[in-house]
Amino acid sequence: MDDSNPFAAPNRLPAPSRPLLGLTVLVVEDSRYACDAMRLLCLRSGARIRRADCLASARRHLQIYRPSVIIVDVGLPDGSGLDLIGELAGTVPRISVILGISGDDFAMHAAIAAGADGFLSKPVTSLAVFQSAILSHLPADRQPLGPRSTADEVIRPDPLAYMDDMAHVADVLGEQHQDRVLDYVAQFLGGIARSADDRVLADAADQLARSRSAGGPVGAATARIAGLVQERLQHRQAI
Repeated sequence: MDDSNPFAAPNRLPAPSRPLLGLTVLVVEDSRYACDAMRLLCLRSGARIRRADCLASARRHLQIYRPSVIIVDVGLPDGSGLDLIGELAGTVPRISVILGISGDDFAMHAAIAAGADGFLSKPVTSLAVFQSAILSHLPADRQPLGPRSTADEVIRPDPLAYMDDMAHVADVLGEQHQDRVLDYVAQFLGGIARSADDRVLADAADQLARSRSAGGPVGAATARIAGLVQERLQHRQAI
């Protein structure tokens, strides 16, 4: 099934107030907090959203549906989103818009080199930035007619989704502390903590990433992250 077929829903044409009406956006993102932001951005823009939380789930989805837009997180639990971007960039027919997304701005060059049309830096909370990133790469016949409102809106994801991410990290750290897992935790937490303006946790994630990069001991940095995550989960229980 081709979700990007404009003839599949002739009455769902884009409008200035909902410029992405008729489009389906597949978000490949393991963070529930970041995905809730995407859900709100798509809702305000008129687009439908589908979600995959890992590469395997995204590939299963793509065997059945071809979305109009795909937004791929660079760091995923079962591998690099860059691999998926590279696969999709060479697929015929090609998905209209392929975007990379990451809390690491250095990932932008890697995403573009892999074949992405553009890049979104986390946190993505601006409606205007989100819409422009997609519309700037859509073909002319998929663009909304008439002038588009430039009024911006700031999206605020559900704080409970952030707690879901904390529970996910606690589960991952409770199972194993392998190098690959710690790299994933540092990347995952760094992105969502900055999105939620949780500077203490973001600093702890950066410290773990630096320790891993330098090849030094990571016990203290890992223990600090585990403690901070439990503090946030206990706060949710108290509420």
